[in-house]
Amino acid sequence: MKGLRAQMDFLQLNSVIPCLEHIRLYRSSQLLTIPPESYAIVIVRRSHVTITAADGSPAVCSQGYACHPEREPFRIDIPRTKEAEYVVLQYRIEPTNSAWDLSGSLSTFSEVKIHYMVDELLRQQDMRDNRDKEPLAESESNEEAAFLFRRRLMLERILYIYLRESVLKPSSPSTARSVEETVSYLNEHYMLPLTLPMLAKRAGVSEGHYTVMFKKITGHTMTVYLRSLRIGKAKQLFEQTSLSAKEVAGKAGFSDYFYFSRMFKLETGISPSAYQKEHSPKI
Repeated sequence: MKGLRAQMDFLQLNSVIPCLEHIRLYRSSQLLTIPPESYAIVIVRRSHVTITAADGSPAVCSQGYACHPEREPFRIDIPRTKEAEYVVLQYRIEPTNSAWDLSGSLSTFSEVKIHYMVDELLRQQDMRDNRDKEPLAESESNEEAAFLFRRRLMLERILYIYLRESVLKPSSPSTARSVEETVSYLNEHYMLPLTLPMLAKRAGVSEGHYTVMFKKITGHTMTVYLRSLRIGKAKQLFEQTSLSAKEVAGKAGFSDYFYFSRMFKLETGISPSAYQKEHSPKI
C-alpha cells in the first residue's frame, strides 16, 4: 500500500510544478497553520520534535514530516529537556487545485544532501528578506527569475528524495530491530566519530528512547559500549601489529591520544605503552 501511495505521489509530481514560498528556521514549539492552496514540510535539523495534526495522534519526527492543509493546524512541540532545531518549508503546487496528497512522516538516508540544500535555501531567503523592495531593473528581473528557478529545482530535489527514500525504508520496523541495526553499524564503524544523536536519528527514535533500548539490548550505555569496543580493537592492534601507540589510538577511533591513554588504563589497568611492551608481536 505504501509503495502504491509513493507511486501515485510520483505521478502527481510529474504533472505539477512545486514552487517554494517561504522557508524559516525555528527552535521553539509552535502552532503551524498553512495558508490556502499551500503545503509545508517540516525538516528536523537537530534532536526531534513531536507533530500533532488536528485529526490525528502525536507523531515523533526526527527527519521529515509533510503537512497537508486538510489536516491543519499542526502542533509542533520540541522536547522539554532538549534543544531542537527544525525548518518549515512552505510551498504551493501549480497549477492550483491540482491533486497533491503528500502527508505524514517522511524518512531519508540522504539527510546530508537535504540539509545542504536547506542551508542554501535559508541563505537565499535571508538575502531576499534583506533586499530593497524597490522595482527591479530588467537585468535584476532576469536575476530574480534565475533565483526562483534555483529554489524550485532544490525543492523538487528535496521532494524527490523524500518520496523515493520513504519507500526504501521499511514501513514499520520495530524499535528493537532499528536499535539492533545501529549496534551492528557501531560495531563495524567504531573508528568513525559516532554520537548518540547520530545513532538515535539513524534508528528513528528519540535520544531518550534510544538510550533505554540500547542498554536493554547490550547491557551498557552507548558511551560505555563504544569505549569498550574501541579499547578492545586497540588491544588487538597492539597484539597483531607494530604500530605506535598514537597510530593505534587513531585507528581505534580516538582522536585525542591523552584521552585514549586515560581510558585504556581505566579499562585494562595498565597504560597503552605497558600493554604494548607485554603483548606486541615478537619479531
